Amino acid sequence: MAKIHEAQNRLFKNVFVCKKCHAKIRADHQKILKGKIKCRKCGKKAFRPLRKKQV
Repeated sequence: MAKIHEAQNRLFKNVFVCKKCHAKIRADHQKILKGKIKCRKCGKKAFRPLRKKQV
């Protein structure tokens, strides 16, 4: 099955997950690294990139 590049970008580009409450947030990589973005639910500033599912 062919992967559609546009769909991959829409689902995974600039999407991060809070390490505490697992809420998804879409933000720029640089803002995440500088700590300017905080979670809407818990207020923490610790994020990880959204993992792609293995097929």
